[in-house]
Amino acid sequence: MCCLFGIADYKGNLKYSERRKLLKTLSICCEERGTDAAGIAYKGNAGIEIIKNGVPARKLNYKLPADVKVVMGHTRLTTQGSEKKNYNNHPFMGLCGKKEFALAHNGVIFNDDYLKVIESLPKTVIETDSYVAVQLIEKYGVFNAEAIVKMAESIEGSFCFTLLDDENSLYIVKGNNPMAVYDFKDNGFYIYASTEEILNKALKQRGFLNIRHEKIILKEGDILKLNPDGSRESFKFNYNESYYSFGKYGIYNYSSIYSDEACCYGYGNDEEIEKELLDYAKIAGVDESDVFALIEMGYSYFEIEDMLMEPEFIHEYIYGCESC
Repeated sequence: MCCLFGIADYKGNLKYSERRKLLKTLSICCEERGTDAAGIAYKGNAGIEIIKNGVPARKLNYKLPADVKVVMGHTRLTTQGSEKKNYNNHPFMGLCGKKEFALAHNGVIFNDDYLKVIESLPKTVIETDSYVAVQLIEKYGVFNAEAIVKMAESIEGSFCFTLLDDENSLYIVKGNNPMAVYDFKDNGFYIYASTEEILNKALKQRGFLNIRHEKIILKEGDILKLNPDGSRESFKFNYNESYYSFGKYGIYNYSSIYSDEACCYGYGNDEEIEKELLDYAKIAGVDESDVFALIEMGYSYFEIEDMLMEPEFIHEYIYGCESC
């Protein structure tokens, strides 16, 4: 459960101090979805610049050039790849020929190991599952909407991606993870965050919430492109949730590079399977004590995985409706 956020001030109507304070406030509000690391990306004079560190957003130093108008950001809840190794944190840098881009991801990719093998992706020190999306686009050799569509249709898992190129075009790729985007058309800027609640909270603190704006509705399979001049373009991709399971011990075993044969929980090391389950519970916002309670009640790992798809009902499974 990470958080994406950003601003596209395409008319440059926001004062530098307003833009910087709004960005900082927004990132701090995003901490409720992750405090392990934070980062931002923007187009600087020398191309894409990334500032990130394994610290909460409030501790990140936002040294933005005064002429920067588009910034995409990320706050992280670590699930794969230690945040203490800064190369594991978001956003990530990508390169297609001479064209640079940055990518940030909210969610979990389940078939990253599988894609590394079948796509013959180069080895990297980066341990984060999200980085496979960067590598796929780099392999395609071109950065455009068609490449992003192809990448999104290759990914199995939960996701929302944001991508920024060195021409200040911003892409939002909506899988099944949330995203809220507001268009302040009269004022010449867009602002977004992973949830409407976070976005409203930040805008209220900075006095922008009552300014007239339009909510841009994004559905699964939508790609929104915000152009440098403020115009919008829309693209579609086929969101594939046929392998909707969180780990290599789920419905399909991605740890096997030779077969897509189905497997169930119980095949493999129990300790490793349990760790996968607890990692997913953390993403779903479920306390690990509740997971252990369900195990003690006799539920299988596979059944608990299904329950975690609807975390709001976990206590009902454990305590019954009277305690909900």
